[in-house]
This record gives sequence, structure tokens and C-alpha cells, in this order.
Amino acid sequence: MAQQRNIIGRAAGYLWRYRWQAALPYIFLLVATLSQLAVPRLVRSIIDAVTKGVIATTVLDALNKIPAVFMSQALPKILGFLNYPAATTSDQLVAQLNADKVSAPNDLVRAALLIVGFAALRGLFAFLQAFWAEKNSQSVAYDLRNDLYAKIQRLSFSYHDQNQTGQLMIRATDDVEKVRLFLGQGLLQLIGALVLLAATLIILFTTNAQLALAVIWIIPVALILFMIFGSISQPLFNRVQQKLSALNTILQENLAGIKVVKAFTREKSEEVKFKVAADNLMNQQIVIARLFTFLMPLVFLIANLGQATTLYVGGKEIILGTLTLGEWQEFSMYLIYIFFPVAQLGFIITQFGQAAASATRIFEILDAKSDVTDKADAIDLPQVEGNINFEDVSFSYVGGGAPVLDKVSFEAKPGQTIALLGATGSGKTSIINLLPRFYDPTDGRITIDGHDLRDVKLESLRAQIGIVLQETTLFSGSIRDNIAFGKPEATDDEIFAAAKAAAAHDFIMSFPERYDTPVGERGTTLSGGQKQRVAIARALLLNPRILILDDSTSSVDLGTEAVIQSALDKLMKGRTSFVIAQRISTVMNADQIIVLDKGKVAAIGKHSELLEENEIYAEIYTSQLLDDKQHVEPVRSENLL
Repeated sequence: MAQQRNIIGRAAGYLWRYRWQAALPYIFLLVATLSQLAVPRLVRSIIDAVTKGVIATTVLDALNKIPAVFMSQALPKILGFLNYPAATTSDQLVAQLNADKVSAPNDLVRAALLIVGFAALRGLFAFLQAFWAEKNSQSVAYDLRNDLYAKIQRLSFSYHDQNQTGQLMIRATDDVEKVRLFLGQGLLQLIGALVLLAATLIILFTTNAQLALAVIWIIPVALILFMIFGSISQPLFNRVQQKLSALNTILQENLAGIKVVKAFTREKSEEVKFKVAADNLMNQQIVIARLFTFLMPLVFLIANLGQATTLYVGGKEIILGTLTLGEWQEFSMYLIYIFFPVAQLGFIITQFGQAAASATRIFEILDAKSDVTDKADAIDLPQVEGNINFEDVSFSYVGGGAPVLDKVSFEAKPGQTIALLGATGSGKTSIINLLPRFYDPTDGRITIDGHDLRDVKLESLRAQIGIVLQETTLFSGSIRDNIAFGKPEATDDEIFAAAKAAAAHDFIMSFPERYDTPVGERGTTLSGGQKQRVAIARALLLNPRILILDDSTSSVDLGTEAVIQSALDKLMKGRTSFVIAQRISTVMNADQIIVLDKGKVAAIGKHSELLEENEIYAEIYTSQLLDDKQHVEPVRSENLL
């Protein structure tokens, strides 16, 4: 329970950013609560006024029927019945009764008007309380979501490798909403319940201490009950959020891969997978529902026992004449103000458990440490020439076991084109992931113009590197927006020049909306080759000194590849370029070809040198020649028919 309070306290710290407006709902709550507390006293006044008026009328009628000779004998009994002083004379009694009879209607009207006034006052301040509480909670949710998004953006690739997208999404949406609801409603309700409870107890003990002592036992019993249920419920709410994350992950993956699901006719099996996750979530929610289905009747049982105690003790005092009907009604209404916050705590404990579980999951992300960060004394990387050195670089993915790079060393001089070649899993992609510091080496170091990458600021490093990844990612918006993604302030001329260099301008101009053509979610309205050329234009717009092309022509046909390759050959001049390609034909003119084998450098050289000296390169070259021949010969035979 202490840990829950600490995590909720940390979440409530977000309210401190709005400390002045955050105080408003609590001020309005205090006014609304005081207005509410005034009503039972006014109800007592109404009942007592009515009672006095009825008694006065009845007694006056009775006095008129008593003969004068018997008045002296009847007077003491009447005074005793009315609790009047024994020295009161008959004339004084009649005068007082007439006064009570006349004042009763006025007292009734006055009390009724005050009740209406306090009700209006309470309604006004309850509205202001709810409005500002909602405003504050939305502000907190806004800050939490922004902090979460900013942190997720800054976390290194290794964190994203270990966490599913669906889980991150649910924390930024559903978990934030649960924390918001508690800070906006639950916390205010908790403070309101405690204020109402404390104020009511003070009034009860100052009004009738004996009667108050008879019902006070329900408060500690209820609090102990809530503490027990709170400690049980918090882990259950945490498991609900985990099940919800799992469900959301399946949904997100299936929506993203709907084409694959349909292509392999896996709709039914995916429905089964989703149903299993939905069943797990439902069963966990039923466990919590069962717990609170037992709690709430228990709370109302305790409240009813308190009410029964009040009826018994209060009834005895009325019979003995030590308690008026108005006082008893007042006490009964104040007693409701005890039972109501006690019962309300049952609902608050539900929100508290949910919020604590969600806040824990939110702060797990906010407290996560990134493997790749700027050092305290990091400097801005100056404009680079493009001299890159890998010095005995080794690298292993977190939890990946054996290293994917093992003491890799090479030098890329400014303006050179470096081709990375090797089988799948040889370490090509790992090398280009280390250059922009998506990951840091496990051992060794990488330098650009003599600067260790770990000594420069990430933003200044990545601003000088243009990247076209094998898996093309476009964002919802226009083609223009996607090309200018890394340089939003780019002019149309700059965007057009980049598109022309990437052989994208012609197909863009063929669309009715041209550069304003929407690309759809993840670029679904474009073909694979078109998406790849837009991605190349996006990288070229930055005019980077270092260029990374991760098999950037893999999604285009041979004709388009030739056009793009011709443009890239021109653009790579004067830039230090790293190229990963599956086809040797695209890297034969590279200044250096690095052949990788199981994470190690098997050979470095030019095409002609490696063809003669390196067996792995020669095998790759020969196998690709045979593949090309097998693809070409059937076409020729077909053309002869």
C-alpha cells in the first residue's frame, strides 16, 4: 500500500505544475461541502417549527376547554409536558404559545428559502469544482502523454527491440486515462469524503456525543476493510493492464499485417488468437468484479448496521424526552454524511488500484534508461569531411547471445563508396546501425574525422547522415511532406531537385495531385519502388556528407534500378557512402568492398582484387552470374517461339 501511495504521489506531482489552478477545485469543494452541511440543521429548524406550531395550536385549544377552576391544577402538568419553567404563569404560557403559533410559518418559510439558497450555492460550486478538476486532469494527461511520447522517441533501439508496440501504445492511452480519472475525480472525491467525514463527526459530537459514540465504530471497521481490499486489488489491476496490452498488441500487429493475413488465409486462426487474448482479459476483469461485488454489499451492510444503531439509541432518547424529533432527524441526516463517504471509499479504492497499477507502468517507461545517450560533456559534431574509422568494433544485441560483429576494423576515407557484402546475418546491417549510433559498440570505437561517436551529440551526428533503410517507412500525409520530413523548411525547388535525383519526379508528376498526393498509411497508395524512391529523395534532401543505402534498390525493377543507380553514382561522389546490396552488379564500382562472414571481416578490396583473392566473394559472384543466366535464358527461349 505504501508503494501505491508513493507512485500515486509521484503522478500527483504533475498537478503541482498547475498548482494555483489545481487548488481551485479543492476551494470550491470546501464551499460546496459547507453548503451541504448546513442543510440538516435547517431541516431540523423546519421540523421543530412545524412541531412547535402544532403543539402550540393543540395546547391552546386544550387550554380553552379547561375550566378556570381547574387551571391551577392542570398548569404544572402542562408546563412539565412542554418543558417550560415551573414558574411560568398561565398568561405567560398563553402568550408564548401564541408567539410559537404565529412564528412557526415564518420559521418554516425562512428555513425553506435557506435550503434552496444553500442548494443553489452547492450546485454552483459543485459545477466549478467539476469543471476545474476536469481541466486539471486533462492537463495532467496532456503532460503525461507528451512526456511518454518524448521518452519513447529518445529510447534507444535496444529498448524497442525488447518491447512490443502494442504495449507502449496502451500505456500512452489507457494507462494515462486511468491515472487522469483518479487525479481528476478520485483524488478530489477522496479529499471531499475525508472533509465531509471529519466535519460531520465534529458536528455530531458537539450535537449529541452519546449518540455519536454509538455509531462511530463503523469508521475503523470500514477503513480496515478497504486497506485489505486495496492490497489485494492492486496486483489484479496490474494484470488487467498486462492482458489489455497483449490484446492491443495482437490487434495492432494484425491491422499492420492485414495483407499477409489475407494472403495466407489465416483469418480464422488469427480470430482464435484474438479470442484467446480477449478471454484472458475478460476472465481477469471478472476476478476483479467478483472481488468488488463482495466488497460493496459488505460496505452497505456496515452502513445499515450503523443506521440500525442510530434508530435504536435515538429512539430511546426520544421516548425519554431528551431528544426532539427535529434533532433526531438532523442527526440521521448527518449520519448519512458519514455513511456516504464511507461507501464512496469503496469506489475510490477501485480507482486508486487502477491508477496505481497504470502509473507504475507509465513510470516504468519514464524511468527507463536508454543505452545510447549524450554524455554530459558531449560536443556538437563539426561539419564533417567523412573520414570514418572502425577500430576493433565488436557488437552484441541485448539478450542476443553471440556477438554479431567481432573485432571489425576498416577505414573509409572522405568521398569513398564502401560496399558491404555478405550472407544474411553476416553483420552488414549492424555496421550501418552503429554509424548513426542507433546502438553503441560492445567493444572498440567508431570515429568520424577523429571524433569518437560517443563524444558528440546525437542530433549533430545524425543531422549529417542520410539514411535509406531496406524497410521503407512513409508517414501519413502528402509526398511533399514525406520528402521534406527531415527538412520541413525546404523549398519546392529543393524538394523537386531531390525527387529528380532519386528518379521520383516523373511518377510524382503523373499523379493528379502531384506532390500533394496523399501516400496513405505507411505509404500504401504507392508501389514498393515508388516508396523506395521517395525515401531516397528524403535522404538526399538533407545533402548529407555521409550516405547510408541499405539495399535501397531492392524494391525496384531492373530498369528503375539502373536509373536510380545512375543518379546515386553521381550523388555519392564527394560523400562517404555505405552501400548494402544483394546484387554484386550494384557495388562493383565501389572504392572498397568489405566482405563479411559471421560478423568478421573476411576481405577488403576492389572488385577485381577480391574476385581473384577471396573465395567467398568469388562464390557470391559466380552464384549470381548463374542465377542471372537462368533468369535470362528462359526469356530468350520464349521469345524464339
